[in-house]
Amino acid sequence: MVVGTVEEAKVLAKQSPAKAEQMLKEIIATKLGMSEEAMREYEFALMELGALYRDQNYRRTDELAYLITTSRTVMSSFAKAKTAKIVRQLIDLFTTMPDTLDIQIAVTKSCIEWAISEKRSFLRQNLETRLVGLYLQKQSYQEALLLINNLLKELKRLDDKMMLVEVQLLESRVYHALRNIPKSRASLTSARTSANSAYCPPLMQAGLDMQSGILHAEDKDYKTAFSYFIEALEGFSSQDETAKAIAALKYMLLCKIMLNLTDEVTQILSGKLAMKYAGRDLEAMKAVAKAHSNRSLAQFEQALSDFKGELGMDPFIRSHFNALYDTLLEQNLVRVIEPFSRVEIEHVAKLVGLGTQQVEGKLSQMILDKVFSGVLDQGTGCLIVFDEVEKDKAYDAALDTIEKLSQVVEVLYTNQASLLE
Repeated sequence: MVVGTVEEAKVLAKQSPAKAEQMLKEIIATKLGMSEEAMREYEFALMELGALYRDQNYRRTDELAYLITTSRTVMSSFAKAKTAKIVRQLIDLFTTMPDTLDIQIAVTKSCIEWAISEKRSFLRQNLETRLVGLYLQKQSYQEALLLINNLLKELKRLDDKMMLVEVQLLESRVYHALRNIPKSRASLTSARTSANSAYCPPLMQAGLDMQSGILHAEDKDYKTAFSYFIEALEGFSSQDETAKAIAALKYMLLCKIMLNLTDEVTQILSGKLAMKYAGRDLEAMKAVAKAHSNRSLAQFEQALSDFKGELGMDPFIRSHFNALYDTLLEQNLVRVIEPFSRVEIEHVAKLVGLGTQQVEGKLSQMILDKVFSGVLDQGTGCLIVFDEVEKDKAYDAALDTIEKLSQVVEVLYTNQASLLE
Protein backbone atom coordinates (compact mmCIF):
# COMPACT_ATOMS: atom_id res chain seq x y z
CA MET A 1 0.00 0.00 0.00
CA VAL A 2 1.25 3.50 -0.83
CA VAL A 3 0.82 4.81 2.73
CA GLY A 4 3.14 2.06 3.90
CA THR A 5 5.67 3.22 1.30
CA VAL A 6 5.42 6.77 2.70
CA GLU A 7 6.09 5.38 6.16
CA GLU A 8 9.03 3.41 4.80
CA ALA A 9 10.44 6.54 3.20
CA LYS A 10 10.04 8.37 6.50
CA VAL A 11 12.11 5.71 8.29
CA LEU A 12 14.62 5.48 5.41
CA ALA A 13 15.19 9.27 5.52
CA LYS A 14 17.24 8.90 8.71
CA GLN A 15 19.75 6.49 7.10
CA SER A 16 19.63 7.31 3.39
CA PRO A 17 17.99 10.66 2.51
CA ALA A 18 18.72 10.23 -1.23
CA LYS A 19 16.82 6.92 -1.42
CA ALA A 20 13.96 8.32 0.63
CA GLU A 21 13.76 11.32 -1.72
CA GLN A 22 13.59 9.06 -4.78
CA MET A 23 10.88 6.92 -3.17
CA LEU A 24 8.75 9.95 -2.30
CA LYS A 25 9.18 11.41 -5.80
CA GLU A 26 7.90 8.17 -7.29
CA ILE A 27 4.84 8.25 -5.02
CA ILE A 28 4.11 11.87 -5.99
CA ALA A 29 4.62 11.09 -9.71
CA THR A 30 2.12 8.19 -9.55
CA LYS A 31 -1.15 9.10 -11.26
CA LEU A 32 -3.65 9.93 -8.56
CA GLY A 33 -7.20 8.81 -8.42
CA MET A 34 -9.87 11.19 -7.22
CA SER A 35 -10.58 9.19 -4.07
CA GLU A 36 -10.10 10.78 -0.66
CA GLU A 37 -7.56 8.11 0.30
CA ALA A 38 -5.43 8.77 -2.81
CA MET A 39 -5.43 12.52 -2.11
CA ARG A 40 -4.44 11.90 1.50
CA GLU A 41 -1.56 9.66 0.38
CA TYR A 42 -0.37 12.35 -2.03
CA GLU A 43 -0.53 14.95 0.77
CA PHE A 44 1.54 12.73 3.11
CA ALA A 45 4.20 12.16 0.46
CA LEU A 46 4.30 15.85 -0.41
CA MET A 47 4.79 16.94 3.21
CA GLU A 48 7.43 14.26 3.85
CA LEU A 49 9.44 15.30 0.79
CA GLY A 50 9.18 18.97 1.83
CA ALA A 51 10.36 18.07 5.35
CA LEU A 52 13.26 16.13 3.81
CA TYR A 53 14.36 19.21 1.83
CA ARG A 54 14.06 21.32 4.98
CA ASP A 55 16.10 18.92 7.12
CA GLN A 56 19.25 20.47 8.59
CA ASN A 57 21.57 17.87 7.10
CA TYR A 58 19.85 17.86 3.71
CA ARG A 59 18.74 21.48 3.25
CA ARG A 60 17.80 22.40 -0.32
CA THR A 61 15.72 25.55 -0.67
CA ASP A 62 15.53 25.55 -4.47
CA GLU A 63 14.11 22.00 -4.55
CA LEU A 64 11.52 22.92 -1.91
CA ALA A 65 10.49 26.00 -3.93
CA TYR A 66 10.23 23.83 -7.08
CA LEU A 67 8.16 21.23 -5.20
CA ILE A 68 5.65 23.87 -4.09
CA THR A 69 5.37 25.24 -7.64
CA THR A 70 4.94 21.86 -9.39
CA SER A 71 2.52 20.38 -6.83
CA ARG A 72 -0.03 23.14 -7.48
CA THR A 73 -1.15 21.52 -10.73
CA VAL A 74 -2.31 18.38 -8.91
CA MET A 75 -3.80 20.38 -6.04
CA SER A 76 -6.12 22.21 -8.46
CA SER A 77 -8.41 19.17 -8.15
CA PHE A 78 -8.38 19.34 -4.32
CA ALA A 79 -10.97 21.11 -2.19
CA LYS A 80 -10.13 24.80 -1.74
CA ALA A 81 -9.73 24.54 2.04
CA LYS A 82 -7.41 21.52 1.77
CA THR A 83 -5.32 23.22 -0.94
CA ALA A 84 -4.94 26.34 1.21
CA LYS A 85 -3.84 24.19 4.16
CA ILE A 86 -1.22 22.23 2.15
CA VAL A 87 0.24 25.35 0.46
CA ARG A 88 0.53 27.12 3.84
CA GLN A 89 2.19 24.09 5.42
CA LEU A 90 4.69 23.77 2.57
CA ILE A 91 5.64 27.46 2.77
CA ASP A 92 5.91 27.12 6.57
CA LEU A 93 8.79 24.67 6.01
CA PHE A 94 10.95 27.66 5.01
CA THR A 95 10.57 29.37 8.39
CA THR A 96 13.17 27.20 10.15
CA MET A 97 15.68 27.59 7.31
CA PRO A 98 18.07 30.56 7.69
CA ASP A 99 18.68 33.12 4.93
CA THR A 100 15.58 32.15 2.93
CA LEU A 101 13.64 35.42 3.18
CA ASP A 102 14.04 36.35 -0.48
CA ILE A 103 13.05 32.90 -1.74
CA GLN A 104 10.06 32.87 0.65
CA ILE A 105 8.87 36.17 -0.84
CA ALA A 106 9.36 34.87 -4.40
CA VAL A 107 7.48 31.58 -3.71
CA THR A 108 4.66 33.39 -1.88
CA LYS A 109 4.23 35.85 -4.77
CA SER A 110 4.15 32.94 -7.21
CA CYS A 111 1.47 31.19 -5.13
CA ILE A 112 -0.57 34.42 -4.96
CA GLU A 113 -0.54 34.66 -8.78
CA TRP A 114 -1.64 31.02 -8.99
CA ALA A 115 -4.43 31.61 -6.45
CA ILE A 116 -5.67 34.60 -8.51
CA SER A 117 -5.68 32.52 -11.71
CA GLU A 118 -7.55 29.71 -9.91
CA LYS A 119 -9.96 32.25 -8.34
CA ARG A 120 -9.15 31.04 -4.82
CA SER A 121 -9.80 34.26 -2.89
CA PHE A 122 -9.38 32.88 0.63
CA LEU A 123 -5.97 31.38 -0.20
CA ARG A 124 -4.88 34.61 -1.91
CA GLN A 125 -5.85 36.72 1.11
CA ASN A 126 -4.04 34.32 3.44
CA LEU A 127 -0.90 34.38 1.31
CA GLU A 128 -1.00 38.17 0.97
CA THR A 129 -1.20 38.44 4.76
CA ARG A 130 1.84 36.16 5.01
CA LEU A 131 3.63 38.31 2.40
CA VAL A 132 3.05 41.41 4.57
CA GLY A 133 4.82 39.63 7.43
CA LEU A 134 7.72 38.74 5.13
CA TYR A 135 7.98 42.36 3.90
CA LEU A 136 8.05 43.45 7.56
CA GLN A 137 10.98 41.09 8.23
CA LYS A 138 12.78 42.43 5.14
CA GLN A 139 12.05 46.03 6.22
CA SER A 140 10.23 46.71 2.93
CA TYR A 141 7.69 48.86 4.74
CA GLN A 142 6.19 50.72 1.78
CA GLU A 143 5.40 47.47 -0.07
CA ALA A 144 3.87 46.11 3.14
CA LEU A 145 1.64 49.18 3.63
CA LEU A 146 0.47 49.08 0.02
CA LEU A 147 -0.59 45.45 0.40
CA ILE A 148 -2.18 46.14 3.81
CA ASN A 149 -4.35 48.96 2.42
CA ASN A 150 -5.72 46.70 -0.33
CA LEU A 151 -6.34 43.85 2.10
CA LEU A 152 -8.12 46.05 4.66
CA LYS A 153 -10.58 47.37 2.05
CA GLU A 154 -11.41 43.83 0.95
CA LEU A 155 -11.61 42.27 4.42
CA LYS A 156 -13.84 45.04 5.82
CA ARG A 157 -16.22 44.46 2.93
CA LEU A 158 -16.22 40.68 3.54
CA ASP A 159 -16.40 41.14 7.34
CA ASP A 160 -13.71 38.49 7.94
CA LYS A 161 -12.90 39.41 11.54
CA MET A 162 -10.01 37.02 12.24
CA MET A 163 -7.98 37.90 9.17
CA LEU A 164 -8.86 41.57 9.69
CA VAL A 165 -7.38 41.45 13.20
CA GLU A 166 -4.21 39.82 11.84
CA VAL A 167 -3.76 42.45 9.11
CA GLN A 168 -4.46 45.37 11.48
CA LEU A 169 -1.92 43.96 13.94
CA LEU A 170 0.65 43.72 11.12
CA GLU A 171 -0.19 47.32 10.16
CA SER A 172 0.52 48.40 13.75
CA ARG A 173 3.89 46.63 13.66
CA VAL A 174 4.82 48.24 10.34
CA TYR A 175 4.00 51.74 11.62
CA HIS A 176 5.93 51.02 14.82
CA ALA A 177 8.95 49.99 12.75
CA LEU A 178 8.59 53.31 10.87
CA ARG A 179 8.48 55.08 14.28
CA ASN A 180 5.00 56.42 13.55
CA ILE A 181 3.69 55.67 17.04
CA PRO A 182 0.28 57.46 16.76
CA LYS A 183 -0.67 55.47 13.64
CA SER A 184 0.68 52.28 15.18
CA ARG A 185 -1.53 52.84 18.23
CA ALA A 186 -4.56 53.60 16.04
CA SER A 187 -4.08 50.36 14.09
CA LEU A 188 -3.76 48.38 17.33
CA THR A 189 -6.98 49.95 18.67
CA SER A 190 -8.74 48.89 15.46
CA ALA A 191 -7.37 45.36 15.82
CA ARG A 192 -8.59 45.12 19.43
CA THR A 193 -12.04 46.42 18.43
CA SER A 194 -12.27 43.79 15.67
CA ALA A 195 -11.06 41.08 18.07
CA ASN A 196 -13.73 41.98 20.65
CA SER A 197 -16.53 41.35 18.15
CA ALA A 198 -15.50 37.73 17.48
CA TYR A 199 -13.62 34.82 19.03
CA CYS A 200 -9.91 35.63 19.22
CA PRO A 201 -7.53 32.61 19.29
CA PRO A 202 -4.97 32.58 22.16
CA LEU A 203 -2.03 33.11 19.80
CA MET A 204 -3.65 36.16 18.23
CA GLN A 205 -4.55 37.55 21.67
CA ALA A 206 -0.93 37.08 22.80
CA GLY A 207 0.22 39.01 19.71
CA LEU A 208 -2.15 41.88 20.56
CA ASP A 209 -0.90 41.94 24.17
CA MET A 210 2.71 41.95 22.99
CA GLN A 211 2.14 44.92 20.68
CA SER A 212 0.23 46.77 23.42
CA GLY A 213 3.17 46.29 25.77
CA ILE A 214 5.62 47.55 23.15
CA LEU A 215 3.61 50.74 22.54
CA HIS A 216 3.20 51.42 26.27
CA ALA A 217 6.98 50.99 26.67
CA GLU A 218 7.51 53.56 23.90
CA ASP A 219 5.49 55.99 26.06
CA LYS A 220 7.79 55.15 29.04
CA ASP A 221 4.82 53.53 30.80
CA TYR A 222 6.83 50.45 31.76
CA LYS A 223 4.48 49.30 34.54
CA THR A 224 1.54 48.89 32.16
CA ALA A 225 3.84 47.44 29.50
CA PHE A 226 5.06 44.83 31.99
CA SER A 227 1.49 43.64 32.70
CA TYR A 228 0.82 43.23 28.95
CA PHE A 229 4.06 41.30 28.47
CA ILE A 230 3.02 38.88 31.27
CA GLU A 231 -0.22 38.18 29.39
CA ALA A 232 1.71 37.73 26.13
CA LEU A 233 4.18 35.34 27.78
CA GLU A 234 1.40 33.14 29.17
CA GLY A 235 -0.34 33.10 25.78
CA PHE A 236 2.76 32.19 23.78
CA SER A 237 3.84 29.63 26.37
CA SER A 238 0.46 27.87 26.26
CA GLN A 239 0.77 27.58 22.46
CA ASP A 240 4.40 26.34 22.58
CA GLU A 241 5.65 29.40 20.69
CA THR A 242 9.11 29.27 22.28
CA ALA A 243 10.79 32.12 20.35
CA LYS A 244 7.91 34.55 20.97
CA ALA A 245 7.64 33.51 24.64
CA ILE A 246 11.35 34.21 25.16
CA ALA A 247 10.92 37.63 23.49
CA ALA A 248 8.00 38.46 25.85
CA LEU A 249 10.09 37.37 28.85
CA LYS A 250 13.01 39.54 27.70
CA TYR A 251 10.67 42.52 27.35
CA MET A 252 9.38 41.90 30.90
CA LEU A 253 12.96 42.02 32.21
CA LEU A 254 13.62 45.13 30.11
CA CYS A 255 10.70 46.90 31.84
CA LYS A 256 12.09 46.07 35.27
CA ILE A 257 15.55 47.32 34.27
CA MET A 258 14.12 50.58 32.88
CA LEU A 259 12.13 51.05 36.11
CA ASN A 260 15.41 50.63 38.04
CA LEU A 261 13.98 47.54 39.77
CA THR A 262 16.94 45.28 39.06
CA ASP A 263 16.32 43.24 42.25
CA GLU A 264 13.05 42.01 40.74
CA VAL A 265 14.91 40.73 37.66
CA THR A 266 16.42 37.95 39.80
CA GLN A 267 12.97 37.05 41.17
CA ILE A 268 11.51 36.77 37.66
CA LEU A 269 14.46 34.66 36.46
CA SER A 270 13.95 32.22 39.32
CA GLY A 271 10.27 31.75 38.37
CA LYS A 272 8.80 28.63 36.75
CA LEU A 273 8.38 30.06 33.24
CA ALA A 274 11.83 31.66 33.24
CA MET A 275 13.42 28.34 34.21
CA LYS A 276 11.62 26.74 31.26
CA TYR A 277 13.20 29.20 28.81
CA ALA A 278 16.65 29.51 30.45
CA GLY A 279 19.46 30.23 28.00
CA ARG A 280 21.70 32.92 26.55
CA ASP A 281 18.81 35.33 25.96
CA LEU A 282 17.98 35.50 29.66
CA GLU A 283 21.66 35.50 30.64
CA ALA A 284 22.07 38.61 28.45
CA MET A 285 19.28 40.45 30.27
CA LYS A 286 20.71 39.37 33.63
CA ALA A 287 24.13 40.78 32.68
CA VAL A 288 22.60 44.13 31.67
CA ALA A 289 20.58 44.27 34.90
CA LYS A 290 23.75 43.66 36.92
CA ALA A 291 25.64 46.41 35.02
CA HIS A 292 22.77 48.86 35.55
CA SER A 293 22.57 47.98 39.24
CA ASN A 294 26.32 48.67 39.63
CA ARG A 295 26.06 51.85 37.50
CA SER A 296 29.02 50.47 35.55
CA LEU A 297 29.46 51.59 31.94
CA ALA A 298 32.28 49.08 31.47
CA GLN A 299 30.05 46.17 32.53
CA PHE A 300 27.21 47.51 30.39
CA GLU A 301 29.42 47.68 27.29
CA GLN A 302 30.85 44.24 28.09
CA ALA A 303 27.34 42.79 28.27
CA LEU A 304 26.38 44.37 24.94
CA SER A 305 29.56 42.96 23.40
CA ASP A 306 29.26 39.45 24.90
CA PHE A 307 25.58 39.11 23.96
CA LYS A 308 25.56 41.04 20.69
CA GLY A 309 23.23 38.59 18.94
CA GLU A 310 20.76 38.37 21.82
CA LEU A 311 20.60 42.14 22.50
CA GLY A 312 21.51 43.79 19.21
CA MET A 313 19.24 41.90 16.80
CA ASP A 314 15.97 43.04 18.41
CA PRO A 315 15.27 46.70 17.43
CA PHE A 316 12.95 47.22 20.42
CA ILE A 317 15.52 46.09 22.99
CA ARG A 318 18.34 47.88 21.15
CA SER A 319 16.57 51.26 21.14
CA HIS A 320 15.71 51.09 24.85
CA PHE A 321 19.18 49.96 25.85
CA ASN A 322 20.68 52.81 23.82
CA ALA A 323 18.55 55.22 25.86
CA LEU A 324 19.57 53.40 29.05
CA TYR A 325 23.24 53.65 28.08
CA ASP A 326 22.90 57.42 27.51
CA THR A 327 21.22 57.85 30.91
CA LEU A 328 23.92 55.77 32.60
CA LEU A 329 26.65 57.78 30.85
CA GLU A 330 25.06 61.07 31.94
CA GLN A 331 24.86 59.90 35.56
CA ASN A 332 28.52 58.83 35.50
CA LEU A 333 29.67 62.11 33.94
CA VAL A 334 27.69 64.25 36.40
CA ARG A 335 29.18 62.30 39.32
CA VAL A 336 32.73 62.67 37.92
CA ILE A 337 32.62 66.42 37.18
CA GLU A 338 30.73 67.35 40.38
CA PRO A 339 33.88 68.17 42.49
CA PHE A 340 35.48 70.29 39.73
CA SER A 341 35.07 73.86 38.52
CA ARG A 342 37.64 73.31 35.75
CA VAL A 343 38.81 69.87 34.56
CA GLU A 344 40.57 68.42 31.51
CA ILE A 345 38.25 66.47 29.22
CA GLU A 346 40.93 63.81 28.83
CA HIS A 347 40.94 63.28 32.61
CA VAL A 348 37.14 62.90 32.65
CA ALA A 349 37.39 60.38 29.80
CA LYS A 350 39.92 58.32 31.78
CA LEU A 351 37.72 58.33 34.87
CA VAL A 352 34.68 57.01 32.96
CA GLY A 353 36.79 54.70 30.77
CA LEU A 354 35.69 56.09 27.38
CA GLY A 355 37.30 57.87 24.43
CA THR A 356 37.98 61.62 24.71
CA GLN A 357 36.00 62.45 21.56
CA GLN A 358 32.93 60.50 22.75
CA VAL A 359 33.03 62.16 26.19
CA GLU A 360 33.48 65.63 24.64
CA GLY A 361 30.44 65.08 22.39
CA LYS A 362 28.32 63.88 25.29
CA LEU A 363 29.35 66.80 27.53
CA SER A 364 28.42 69.32 24.84
CA GLN A 365 25.03 67.63 24.45
CA MET A 366 24.47 67.74 28.21
CA ILE A 367 25.33 71.47 28.30
CA LEU A 368 22.83 72.14 25.49
CA ASP A 369 20.20 70.04 27.32
CA LYS A 370 20.90 72.12 30.47
CA VAL A 371 21.86 69.09 32.55
CA PHE A 372 24.52 71.34 34.06
CA SER A 373 25.90 74.84 33.39
CA GLY A 374 29.30 75.01 31.75
CA VAL A 375 31.36 75.56 28.63
CA LEU A 376 33.94 73.51 26.67
CA ASP A 377 37.25 75.32 26.15
CA GLN A 378 38.50 73.81 22.88
CA GLY A 379 41.84 75.65 23.09
CA THR A 380 42.93 74.08 26.37
CA GLY A 381 40.83 70.93 26.12
CA CYS A 382 39.07 71.72 29.39
CA LEU A 383 35.54 71.72 30.73
CA ILE A 384 34.65 74.80 32.77
CA VAL A 385 31.73 74.15 35.13
CA PHE A 386 29.70 77.11 36.39
CA ASP A 387 27.94 77.23 39.74
CA GLU A 388 24.21 76.88 39.49
CA VAL A 389 22.74 80.36 39.72
CA GLU A 390 19.48 80.47 41.58
CA LYS A 391 16.71 82.02 39.60
CA ASP A 392 15.65 85.38 41.01
CA LYS A 393 11.98 85.05 41.95
CA ALA A 394 11.52 88.80 41.63
CA TYR A 395 11.50 88.49 37.84
CA ASP A 396 8.59 86.02 37.90
CA ALA A 397 6.74 88.20 40.40
CA ALA A 398 7.27 91.26 38.17
CA LEU A 399 5.95 89.39 35.13
CA ASP A 400 2.86 88.27 37.08
CA THR A 401 2.23 91.86 38.22
CA ILE A 402 2.53 93.21 34.65
CA GLU A 403 0.11 90.50 33.42
CA LYS A 404 -2.44 91.41 36.11
CA LEU A 405 -2.13 95.15 35.32
CA SER A 406 -2.60 94.36 31.63
CA GLN A 407 -5.86 92.52 32.45
CA VAL A 408 -7.07 95.51 34.55
CA VAL A 409 -6.32 97.93 31.71
CA GLU A 410 -8.21 95.68 29.26
CA VAL A 411 -11.27 95.61 31.55
CA LEU A 412 -11.20 99.42 32.03
CA TYR A 413 -10.85 99.96 28.29
CA THR A 414 -13.80 97.64 27.56
CA ASN A 415 -16.00 99.38 30.17
CA GLN A 416 -15.12 102.86 28.84
CA ALA A 417 -15.81 101.79 25.27
CA SER A 418 -19.28 100.48 26.25
CA LEU A 419 -20.10 103.84 27.94
CA LEU A 420 -19.12 105.79 24.80
CA GLU A 421 -21.47 103.68 22.71
